[in-house]
Amino acid sequence: MNSKIIDELNTLLKGEYMGIDSYEKFIQKVQNKHVKHELQNIQKDHKNHAIKIAERIQDLGGEPVNGVGFIGKIAEVASNIKNINKKSDIEILKQAYDGEDFGIRMATEVVKGDLDGNSAVLVKEMLNEDRNHLDTLNNLIREVGNVQ
Repeated sequence: MNSKIIDELNTLLKGEYMGIDSYEKFIQKVQNKHVKHELQNIQKDHKNHAIKIAERIQDLGGEPVNGVGFIGKIAEVASNIKNINKKSDIEILKQAYDGEDFGIRMATEVVKGDLDGNSAVLVKEMLNEDRNHLDTLNNLIREVGNVQ
């Protein structure tokens, strides 16, 4: 039973690593200091999520993955190709929003009914934080859009 839960949590952990890597790229590209700071805060949340998921996997007797894996690397390469041109802050924010939204949808699918109670509570808390990230990103998009 634990192996299925551990597999699901490792899938989520890979997603968190992808999010951390994506935000690193966004933070490096964005020009607005306020936007940069907010993206750093979101990235910190994803780092904390990764730590909590890894600890839960260990508590269940599993071994947490330590990166995005092969499929994740392919996705990163594709994303890097897509991002080769310099983008404006608003484009970066929209890309961050889309990535966050996609991550929430994928995480919701991955964990449908496959987790134990403690893991489900943990993931639900993280998904709520991620939904708050969508609100933050939406607000930033409006702010930056009004400035430009």
